[in-house]
Amino acid sequence: MILKSLITAIRSLTILPVPGRETERIADAMYFFPLVGFIIGGIIQFVVWVFAGLFGWPAGAAFAGVAVLVWLTRALHLDGLGDAVDAFFGGATRERRLEIMKDPHIGAFGAAAIGLALLCKFAALERLGFSGHWNWIILPVVLSRTVMVLAAVSLPYARLEGGKARPFVAEAKSVHFWLALVLALLICTLYCGKIGLVAAAIALTIGLISIRWMKHAFGGVTGDLIGFTGETTECVLYFILALFSVYV
Repeated sequence: MILKSLITAIRSLTILPVPGRETERIADAMYFFPLVGFIIGGIIQFVVWVFAGLFGWPAGAAFAGVAVLVWLTRALHLDGLGDAVDAFFGGATRERRLEIMKDPHIGAFGAAAIGLALLCKFAALERLGFSGHWNWIILPVVLSRTVMVLAAVSLPYARLEGGKARPFVAEAKSVHFWLALVLALLICTLYCGKIGLVAAAIALTIGLISIRWMKHAFGGVTGDLIGFTGETTECVLYFILALFSVYV
């Protein structure tokens, strides 16, 4: 059962091919969202280390790191970020916002949000590569996936007609978040010490703010809004870590 849940988590969050059967209770995959984040973050860390550490090219490291992150995740959460921002600025009511969010086309607000998110990650990875804080690179990726679980267990699904993320939200329970949080804290503290705990506190704060906003603006959560929460958490954490990396 544990292995099946891990397989579902990897297939849900990445393009990585893994053999085996998936879990029947899809929400159980959320237990392992932080671990999948660690896998993704570890790959990005290696790429940044190769370009910045071995080749002495922080800008190239940042570009390669962002490109690998987008490729590994199929830009899934970036798509959610763009859709959520378009919906919020384009609709005056909850119903209209949910309608806009289903539109496959991207608007100016969404495109700007995606562009700013990519620039933020590029600047942060360049700085982290320059300062040599390779281990910090995994923190935003691990904790953003943890906050996504928090969003899924905290709000009802916003659309009555359902959607791709509905099975996750419908079956989500508080135990999914608490066990995912324990796993995330273990990873972050073992890998980064006190900085990992500070980053976790910031991530949870961002998550709670996002949940409050989603409840007010959309009346619940959707797959796009879960992606929005993950991307927002990831970007803010990368920015803060990069900002203070040269002082620690």
